[in-house]
Amino acid sequence: MPRPRLTGRLFTAVLSLTLLTAATAPATAAQGPPRAGRDPAGRCALPGRTGYTDEGHDTDPVQFRRPLGTLRLAMVFVDFPDAPATGPTGDVAAQLLPGANWLRDASYGKVRLAVTPARSWVRMPKPSTAYGFERGLSHEQHERYVRDAVRAADPYTDFSRYDMVYVVPPRNAPAISFSPAYLFDPAASGVVADGTRIKWAVTFGQDMWRWGPRLVGHETAHLFGLPDLYAFDGSDVHRYVGGWDVMGLVSGAAPHYSGWHAWKLGWLDDDQVACRATPGTDTVRLTPVEYRGGGTKAAVVRTSPTTAYVVESRRAVAADARACSTGVLVYRVDSATPTGHGPVRVQDARPDATPPAGCGQLDDAAYRAGQSFTDPASGVRVDVLDSRDGSDTVRITRR
Repeated sequence: MPRPRLTGRLFTAVLSLTLLTAATAPATAAQGPPRAGRDPAGRCALPGRTGYTDEGHDTDPVQFRRPLGTLRLAMVFVDFPDAPATGPTGDVAAQLLPGANWLRDASYGKVRLAVTPARSWVRMPKPSTAYGFERGLSHEQHERYVRDAVRAADPYTDFSRYDMVYVVPPRNAPAISFSPAYLFDPAASGVVADGTRIKWAVTFGQDMWRWGPRLVGHETAHLFGLPDLYAFDGSDVHRYVGGWDVMGLVSGAAPHYSGWHAWKLGWLDDDQVACRATPGTDTVRLTPVEYRGGGTKAAVVRTSPTTAYVVESRRAVAADARACSTGVLVYRVDSATPTGHGPVRVQDARPDATPPAGCGQLDDAAYRAGQSFTDPASGVRVDVLDSRDGSDTVRITRR
């Protein structure tokens, strides 16, 4: 969901940092004859250029939480004078807590959420309709909501013990309609409790009952620096990536993070990424992003200072556990495109295909053996050579 943006002062500070980093990033090599040997993975890492959540690898470690190791979370439950809770907190917690296991698996075990749910509801000082969710939420309004929730829970929760906070309302509070992520803005007053500044939080809303535990993976990843991959405008909000990334369609048939996101967040090592930043050709065997274990998870062809094509092997499954799509996904990444405006765009293999029911846009997109993707403007070509033994072999070329 669209979320509050940073104020001008923080935006300028973060943008200055990313531009400084970009100035030291390796430039796209001059055109010349193809050369043998892969490029170092770092040559394909892109600098962020938006000053907020984006696809750049130079994620600000102060603004965003480092997504590695065990993260301790306090889950507090708030109700309102106009929407008192009518059931135990455990019933609501059960809607979200499986998301911790989902994130652990999706990060290949690199992130573990240690969530401590409160045992009782605490009352917010204002009606649910007073917090501005239904009118669109500014950073100031969102921070006020987080502050009221933390103050209400403070007598029962030692916030100095936790890295992040989840705030959860009752199901009968429709005014708290969606689930934005909260990031501390140094230009604002902030939220402090038990001598600790609350820098990272997710305030869940009624959409949790629609999206379920995967919403934990989506919103928590904003605290790590990932952008929204669905569109903020237009009638087809999932036109960019469909259900191929949880940062797009949360309930999609391929609910995982892309290989690019896993690399950006530090869940893939550089030796699991095949980079082509200079003219040349590589043959790469890709193991599926959804599978744990080693192997090469992504092949990246850098095309400009802020753009690249990513090629990865995917295994999607419909809600009924039926295989939807097995093949190679090709998508374009632009680290200068802001969140909600298509920083990642999947390149459909068969744009006119009619996918099976329950598979959404997935079967349109996956490339199979014998198929190719080309972008003459950037000189990029991807040939899918074969699919066997649970992996896909591709040939990537940059001319």
